[in-house]
Amino acid sequence: MHSLIGTYNCKVDVKGRMMIPAGMKKQLMPILDDGFVLRRSVFQTCLELYPMAEWQLLMQKMNKLNRFKKKNNDFIRRFSAGARIVEVDGNGRLLIPKDLTVFANISKDIVLSPSINIIEIWDKALYEQSIDDAALDFADLAEEVMGQDDDGDVS
Repeated sequence: MHSLIGTYNCKVDVKGRMMIPAGMKKQLMPILDDGFVLRRSVFQTCLELYPMAEWQLLMQKMNKLNRFKKKNNDFIRRFSAGARIVEVDGNGRLLIPKDLTVFANISKDIVLSPSINIIEIWDKALYEQSIDDAALDFADLAEEVMGQDDDGDVS
């Protein structure tokens, strides 16, 4: 799958349904019918929406972990905790299960933010706070992650 582009503000109704914005829906059109997996983020108080093909690639990597190591089993259990298969309905809506809504502190206003090949779903206030917090260190982070050494390699 290609990289997703564009951050979108939208709303969640009282039943936990969100309408996929037209711009994002257009990008997802080739895979919309395949379904998605929605799960808790490891590092942030947000949700991650994986297109099914991306989820399967990730599961192939995780399947290579040695299950006879306790830390691997603990990781797999925690990583998959609360994960759900979700589908976009005929009206272009996606239902966010209640427990995941609670985890991400999602109320009414949300932000859909692409993270290359997945979509992060944030409560709008938490997203804005996260962006503000990260802005202070972004220059240093950009240099560390994307800066090139003299030999041209990214390290």
